[in-house]
Amino acid sequence: MFAATAIRGDAFEIPPTMRAWVLGGPDELALIEKPVPDPGRCEVLVRVDAVAICATDLEIIKHGLPAMVEGRPPFNKQFTIGHEYMGTIVKLGPSVDEFRIGDRIAVEIHAGCGRCPRCREGMYTSCLNYGFPSKGHRANGFTTDGGFAEYAVNNVNTLVHVPDEMPDEEATLIVTAGTAMYGLDVLGGLIASEGVVVTGPGPIGLMGVAIAKALGADPVILTGTRDRRLEIGRTLGADAVVNIRNEDPVAAVSRITGGKGVQYVLECSGAAAALDEAARMVTRGGRICLAAFPHEPVSVDLAYIVRNNIYVFGIRGEGKSATHRAAALMKQKRFDASLIHTHTFSLRELPTAIKYARERIEDAIKVVVKVH
Repeated sequence: MFAATAIRGDAFEIPPTMRAWVLGGPDELALIEKPVPDPGRCEVLVRVDAVAICATDLEIIKHGLPAMVEGRPPFNKQFTIGHEYMGTIVKLGPSVDEFRIGDRIAVEIHAGCGRCPRCREGMYTSCLNYGFPSKGHRANGFTTDGGFAEYAVNNVNTLVHVPDEMPDEEATLIVTAGTAMYGLDVLGGLIASEGVVVTGPGPIGLMGVAIAKALGADPVILTGTRDRRLEIGRTLGADAVVNIRNEDPVAAVSRITGGKGVQYVLECSGAAAALDEAARMVTRGGRICLAAFPHEPVSVDLAYIVRNNIYVFGIRGEGKSATHRAAALMKQKRFDASLIHTHTFSLRELPTAIKYARERIEDAIKVVVKVH
């Protein structure tokens, strides 16, 4: 491990090579030495201090390259995944003056091309040049090298300041919280006094509970199958929790709301019946955000959705700078994001960390790899 001990404002000693995990075929990970990248215009070099494992990482590892991209140029054979990371800026690229060497930052995944219609609308996670770095797009850990390495390059547009008092492990959760915030943004954002159901107590769902409550939603209802996670959700702000193994979730929401239903559902389970159930949880004119990926095509009663004027949105990632708003809530200690961090491993132990995350050993929720 290459350690850097300089403080903010001082120069860091940057080695020529670094340790990095690279992905080949399905479940083919190897720890190698490869060159430390050099930041270009509008980029910085980040010393990766910690990186969390996301369910999407597990899918990429399971399927091998390419990482969920069609029609893009071939990957280089030393591709590094990992996208939920934080670290320290150790080198500035040309023209960068928004950050300083030594700043602690968390990173968003996506840097849009800045030239397509979606990017000009602020929807950079839906960039029409996705997967083409030559046009300015980057999606670290998906189409460009990510964070399971000692260093990574990031566009300045992806950086979020991390307070000095925030632990590295908690800072890796800023992107997770940002995804939940983005989901609530696309639902309209004005959720104070409105009822919100969050389905699925995974990392995004639990952060959805915390952010909805921090923004004044009432009531916040969390549904799922794991009692321990439901109780964490209660600690993060859920007014009611429902174990769907014990009670029908639609009936439970009706009971809790006195038959009124809720205005918003943030769907984070990916379950086959989730959209149909969400449609029956919301009032007429209600809104549903889909933040999870079902593994198979699902059947939906579209006539019910149309008759009741229900709006359905899908999100990808942490768009429209939602991470900055989520980070502000975390800085203000409006909720304790560290509750969903359950396990920590070293960079060399990444295969074990992946096993814990994939198999949910010891009911792992968010598994973090400490790099420096």
